[in-house]
Amino acid sequence: MRKMSPFKLLISREKALEIVLSSVKPMDKKEKILLEEASGRVLAEDIVANENVPPFDRAAMDGYAVKAEDTYGASNFNPKTLKLTAVLHAGESTGTPVNKGECIRIATGCPVPPGANAVVMVEFTEENEGKVSIYKPVAPGANIAHKGEDIKKGETVLKNGDFLTPAKIGALAAVGRREVLVYQKPRVAVIPTGTEVREVGSELKEGQIYDVNSYTLTSILSENGALVTRSRIIPDSFEHLKSAVKQFLGHDLIVFSGGSSVGEKDLLVKIIEETGKIFFHGVQIKPGKPTLFGLVQGKPVFGMPGYPTSCLSNAYIFLVPAVRKIARLPPKNPRTVKAKMAKRMVSASGREQFLTVKLINGQAHPVFKQSGDITSMAEADGYIILPVNLDVIEEGEEVTITLFE
Repeated sequence: MRKMSPFKLLISREKALEIVLSSVKPMDKKEKILLEEASGRVLAEDIVANENVPPFDRAAMDGYAVKAEDTYGASNFNPKTLKLTAVLHAGESTGTPVNKGECIRIATGCPVPPGANAVVMVEFTEENEGKVSIYKPVAPGANIAHKGEDIKKGETVLKNGDFLTPAKIGALAAVGRREVLVYQKPRVAVIPTGTEVREVGSELKEGQIYDVNSYTLTSILSENGALVTRSRIIPDSFEHLKSAVKQFLGHDLIVFSGGSSVGEKDLLVKIIEETGKIFFHGVQIKPGKPTLFGLVQGKPVFGMPGYPTSCLSNAYIFLVPAVRKIARLPPKNPRTVKAKMAKRMVSASGREQFLTVKLINGQAHPVFKQSGDITSMAEADGYIILPVNLDVIEEGEEVTITLFE
C-alpha cells in the first residue's frame, strides 16, 4: 500500500510560472482558414498588398466633383454657380470629364471623374434646375481619397505573428484575401480523475460528487485559444492513469484534475516520474498548493488540485499563461481596480493567499469559503493577493483587486 507523505519543498508562484513558461513552446503547426473564421487567430504569414487601396481616386464625401479653381472666392453671399452634367450613385463610375464651369454629383466611394480634382461637400451647395451653387471654396485634393493612400501595392500590411483583431480582419478584406494562413489552435486534453467523481447528470451515490473541474477547465482553456478534448472520468488506478497519459500524448498539453495531492491513491506523480520528468510538485499558494507540472515525451502535463476553487484559481495563474504562449496569443493582462476592505482579514497560512472577493459599493467583500466550494469563485468579481509575510489586512484598508472579467 502506498503511504501518504507530505509535500517536499514548495516553490513560489513566480518560480513555478517561470518554469512553466520556459518549458512550453509556441505552436508551429499552421492551417489555412476562411477570412470570416480568422478573428482572434494568430497570423502565420506576412501579408503583402497585391493592389493599391483604394484602387482609384475616390470621393470621400457625398457632394460634387469639381475643378477646385472654379470654387475660389465662393461664399454665402457670393456663391459660384456650376453646370451639373452627370450624377454618380454608389458603385457607379463615368468617363464623362468635368470641364471648366461644370460639376458632377457624386456619392461617397465613387471614382473621381476625369478632369475633377476636388469634391465639394453637399452641405455647402444648393442644386436647382441643373445648376449647382457652391457656397464654400475647396483646395485641390479636398475630400478625395487618392489611389494607394491607405495601402500601397507591395506594402506589407500585416506580419507573421500578428493577433487578428476586427480591424486587422478589415485590412485583410481590403487587400482581397479570402483565405489566410494562421497558427493552429493548441489541442489540450482535460482529464478528470477520481473514483468518487461522477459525470454531471448521473445519479450520485453516498460519497460521490459531480465532475466540476473538467467543465471549468474546458471553459477557461477554450476562451484562451485552445481546442479542448474532455476525457471520460479516469478511475484512481495506476494502469488507467498511465494509459490516459499515453492516449493523449498526441495533444499539445495534458491537464489532469485531481491526482496531484499526496493521498494513497494519488498516483499521477509516480506515473510522470516513470515516463518523464517532474519540474515541481507543490506551490506556496493558498488555495492550490497541490499543483504538479512536468514533461512526458516533451509534452507539458499539469496535475491540478481536485478541489474546484483550487483547480480554477490555479488555471488562471498557470494554465492561461501557458496555453496562450503555446497558441502564440498575446499575454493576458487582467484589469485591476482599487477598493476598500469591507472587513478585517487575517492570513495564517504561511503561503501566498489568493482571496476571492465581491465588489459591493466600492468595497471588497471576501467570498472565499473552502477550496472545495465552487461558489468561492462563482460569486467573486476577482481576487486580492495576500503576500506570505502579510498577517492582517485591516477593515477600510485599500487593496488591489484583479478582476476575472
